[in-house]
Amino acid sequence: MNTSSSDHQNQTKNLSIMKQPELGLKISELRKSKGFTQEELVEKCNISVRTIQRIEAGEVTPRSYTVKTILSALDYDLNQIQTSNSRVTKEFKKIFLLDVDDSKEAGFLNRQLSIAWISGIIYFFLGFAEVAIDYLRYQQEEMVVHNAVYILLKLLILASIILFIRGFVLTGKILKNYLLRITAFILIFIGCLFYIYDIASLYVGELDFEFVLGAQAITYGVIGILFGISILRLQNALGTLATVTGVFELISYGFMITIVLSLLGLFFLTPTIIMEVILLYKVSEMLKAKQKEIDLE
Repeated sequence: MNTSSSDHQNQTKNLSIMKQPELGLKISELRKSKGFTQEELVEKCNISVRTIQRIEAGEVTPRSYTVKTILSALDYDLNQIQTSNSRVTKEFKKIFLLDVDDSKEAGFLNRQLSIAWISGIIYFFLGFAEVAIDYLRYQQEEMVVHNAVYILLKLLILASIILFIRGFVLTGKILKNYLLRITAFILIFIGCLFYIYDIASLYVGELDFEFVLGAQAITYGVIGILFGISILRLQNALGTLATVTGVFELISYGFMITIVLSLLGLFFLTPTIIMEVILLYKVSEMLKAKQKEIDLE
């Protein structure tokens, strides 16, 4: 590999790992040391004043090409940039080792969130069939569908739940809400346990129905309340929707944890799931808007 190519790679690496606030401050310091106003810098690099202002303020993460153009106009050697831990804008911090500065990988993230809220819709409608079938199975001791159909339905619902709740794992990581990430992972885990039990009980015998219902109500109630609290913490980023959704979470799972009012909790869970779907959709749209903003830089 020739020296020129190696230098170019080092420069690009240095740009990619520099913290955005540090980058803005560095550009501001260089401009002032040269005695340039922002307008004079614009004339040299043909970038809008507004873009220069936002970069220096640390409001946006510009493309490496934009940074190179600015630094070149300031006669600054890119290799002098000191490296540090990678950090991009708060909505676009690395997710599953993705550098979301790259539009292709940011698109991947948006697709995962789209899969999540679509899975939520599927779960919402399949849930009505599940409730009816399980009611007849456990309360009336009548299995109205073939075992194979029952197993298929349970597996479809479990898959939709995993993909749906995974959207909140992503949301928690995007918005730095660690409680949301942890409780979402736990909800996925306990969901797997209870659905595996439903399927296994067809062949190895059932536990007492009231015991199972109580265990589910308490388990989901405790984790659900923590989940609701974590949703409330999203109100700064997502506004009223997060607040209303969080309140409904607390009401739904609060009723569940009492066991005797668990059916009332299921009633409130219906609008709660709808709001959860809308919330994930809003996060997805927020990321799309943010990516367009970055692409314009």
